[in-house]
Amino acid sequence: MDKLTHYADTIKQVITEYATTRKLVNGPNTEFQLIFDAEHHHYQLYRVGWEGLERVHYCVFHIDIINDKIWVQEDATDYDIVGVLEEEHGIPKEDIVLAFHAPYKRPYTGYAVA
Repeated sequence: MDKLTHYADTIKQVITEYATTRKLVNGPNTEFQLIFDAEHHHYQLYRVGWEGLERVHYCVFHIDIINDKIWVQEDATDYDIVGVLEEEHGIPKEDIVLAFHAPYKRPYTGYAVA
């Protein structure tokens, strides 16, 4: 299996496992929606619905594959998705970009810069 396919399959697996094991987070009127664009390598998990009179619509995870690296664009959880990718799935730090950090901060993260 080539690197790109491995990374795409791993991202989909990790996000799907998170969504299926965290169903208790959702109330009776909210749900997780998995959004996978395999052609362009965009992978997202959204939480949508209603809590009382409040609309719920936000991105939980947004991960892209850009230039054969995993770019974590958004992680709105306390779940360590980067640690899971690295420790449980063997993705090396030099192939993970913490894109939610400003470019000038990335050299200090221990992960890829771009």
